[in-house]
Amino acid sequence: MTQLESLGSQQIKNILLKHGVKEPFFGVKVGDMKPIQKRIKKDYQLAKDLYATGNADAMYLAGLIADDEKMTKKDLQTWVKNAVSNNINEYTVPWVAAEGQHGYELAMEWIDSKDPHIAAAGWSTLANLAALKPDNELDMTSLKVLLARVEKNIHAAPDRVRYWMNNFIICVGSYVVPLSAEAIAAAKRIGAVTVIMDGTSCKVPAAIDYIKKAKDKGSLGKKKKTVKC
Repeated sequence: MTQLESLGSQQIKNILLKHGVKEPFFGVKVGDMKPIQKRIKKDYQLAKDLYATGNADAMYLAGLIADDEKMTKKDLQTWVKNAVSNNINEYTVPWVAAEGQHGYELAMEWIDSKDPHIAAAGWSTLANLAALKPDNELDMTSLKVLLARVEKNIHAAPDRVRYWMNNFIICVGSYVVPLSAEAIAAAKRIGAVTVIMDGTSCKVPAAIDYIKKAKDKGSLGKKKKTVKC
């Protein structure tokens, strides 16, 4: 924690505050965490201890060094409950869940939550699973049902849930070849997706454009080795 504090800056804090990161945190660049991650590699208990501090920088680092295979359902449920910052509930927790043993099961539970930060974590986890897992390890029937669910509910969903529903469409279309055409068709019927970005310059990705870009680059269906970054 002392090292993280020494790496923090008010300038980075100000940027992160606009992007939904909540106090307490020091304002550490992800790039400055990478040498720490490289040194530690994986440490199950240290990751849990860092996360338990409630400091958003420490929680992000916890996700980078977590031993995903050792994370239990109870661990992940605790993590998602306490993931109040956007970078934690939309990235850290979904990354660890998707690369572990319980990602799909928990994601399906989380997307039903009435708490938007948990529902967003669920859709992000599903998007990451689509990008990470080989097609033969994915339940195509379930993914089709989820595409239909997004199409039906996306425009009425809370902002951050809507954002990750849209990303789910993008990931299925870009990484799951058997469902790429269905994802594009769903995106066309959905139309433009708007999300309030709280004054930041971030934009909602256009699903059809992103999927087409992957196709044009010849990377359609090319899975990620890791979703952490």
